[in-house]
Amino acid sequence: MKSYIKDDSIVFDGVDNLNIALTLDCGQAFRWAQKPNGAWHGVAEKRAVDIIQDGDKITVIGDTDENFWQTYFDLDRDYGAICEKLKTDSQLRRAISEYGGIRILRQNTWEALCSFIISQNNNIPRIKGIIERLCATFGDYLGNGDFSFPSAEVLAKCSVDDLAPLRSGFRAKYIIDAAQKVAGGEVNLHMLATEDMDVCRAELIKIKGVGAKVAECTLLYGCGRIEAFPVDVWVKRIMAEMYPDGLPECTSGVEGIAQQFLFHWRRNTEII
Repeated sequence: MKSYIKDDSIVFDGVDNLNIALTLDCGQAFRWAQKPNGAWHGVAEKRAVDIIQDGDKITVIGDTDENFWQTYFDLDRDYGAICEKLKTDSQLRRAISEYGGIRILRQNTWEALCSFIISQNNNIPRIKGIIERLCATFGDYLGNGDFSFPSAEVLAKCSVDDLAPLRSGFRAKYIIDAAQKVAGGEVNLHMLATEDMDVCRAELIKIKGVGAKVAECTLLYGCGRIEAFPVDVWVKRIMAEMYPDGLPECTSGVEGIAQQFLFHWRRNTEII
């Protein structure tokens, strides 16, 4: 793979195992939408961009921070080798053959935590709506109708009544508790990328409303911990139907990547 800057864009040429549409719209991120021209528009870390894909060429329009996007799309990880390992299992082989190109995004840790608190007992269109209103109400205006994701420090000053316009229901009190504990230092997000997984899980569940699923999602999508394994209704169904004795050995150390393939495949497959 090579990369270069062209005008206000970054081009990654020769990217393998990355399907932008699948990666941005498979339930791991909630601030991306496809435009009529086929480009994907979204905001990540105060960067409002369009992303287009032409075969193995990915162009990020509107930002020139190469290192940021290389990390965001996990381009330094050998997904080819990981997928070959996973495909030794027949079910994963089918999932990867049908939905190859999914990568785990490396999102901002606070944004991932807050987003998956909002995701509880919710559906993707409604999650996106709540997050859009959250950003428009409390984020910084970036121009052209885009807003940044509000910081923990900003939301820590809010009351449940302040969050009423979001229409987030019972989740509002959990958002505020998370913001206050992160902003106040009671919960340390900086250690989550490197500490022992059980220590990280214990750190996150200090927050009201954060249980195993939200903690695992935060670690997987916001910290690059690909060994994290979020279990929701779909994953419970997958485990009961296909892996009643547990995940196959080929998923060891990359359980989160396996989960993402299986989750997206099972959601879109009626007959297994």
